[in-house]
Amino acid sequence: MRLHHVQLAIPPGSEPECRAFYAGVLGWRELEKPAALKARGGLWFAVGTGELHLGVEVDFRPARKAHPAFAVSDLDALAAKLQAVGAPVEFDDAIAGLRRLYTADDVGNRVEFLEHP
Repeated sequence: MRLHHVQLAIPPGSEPECRAFYAGVLGWRELEKPAALKARGGLWFAVGTGELHLGVEVDFRPARKAHPAFAVSDLDALAAKLQAVGAPVEFDDAIAGLRRLYTADDVGNRVEFLEHP
């Protein structure tokens, strides 16, 4: 068994901003949604061996506590890239031996990135 995807909600019409963050800043490859789901809006991205789905929610509220976490090989390079575009970067050292940071996408969803030593 493996995790296939994680879904975050986004507000209607926010696909361009989310595409700019996830594809433009993070460099993730956008996936073609199945024809039967395209009319719902939203975006899908390939992330390693899994996927991140962004689904449109009319009564949208950003996830500020619940969040996906992604392992990266160079946390400092990612932090610099995020800071260069004005995204928030909050390092957290609460777990010994694990470097991690939190940011938020362009609609306010919390996203964690971590680096194992």
